[in-house]
Amino acid sequence: MFADPTLIGESFDGTGAEAAHLNVVIGRRGGPVETAWASSLAAPRAGHLPFVTVLQPGLPVKPFTLFVNKAPIDGDRHGTLTWGAAQAGVAQGVAMAVRDGLIPASDADDLLIIAAVWVDPSAADEERVYENNRDSALGAIRAAVTGLPRVEAVVAAADAPANPFFRSGRG
Repeated sequence: MFADPTLIGESFDGTGAEAAHLNVVIGRRGGPVETAWASSLAAPRAGHLPFVTVLQPGLPVKPFTLFVNKAPIDGDRHGTLTWGAAQAGVAQGVAMAVRDGLIPASDADDLLIIAAVWVDPSAADEERVYENNRDSALGAIRAAVTGLPRVEAVVAAADAPANPFFRSGRG
């Protein structure tokens, strides 16, 4: 059965302040993902306001996707980029995953996704935020569905950790 057990994926796309970093958790209604989904939606905390991701007002994406911002909202522009461009990108990425068959359309009504989304407070380019979040949502779902990364890749990188904020051996 698709997404049984729970699927988890991660993706990072883009560069600079407009880069997108997403984590997704995909599971079936009636399981632990539904409990986490509903609990998160019902218990927002300062700066973090989970919401149902929509393609257009009144048209939530399927599977229902809970957008959870990783960075606290830092001003009007950051809020607009998070709730606007990043949300639209995540919604399109999820819809593309269904359209492309990564998520079976026949299961879309029975699944839930939690998307933890990073939008840098210094981001400025709305189109890049949108595109990077679209690509990262699709990439995170692809990783979850295909079981990436493989353990071999993790072991191979164990001696050289790096990310946009740190690279081992620098200095």
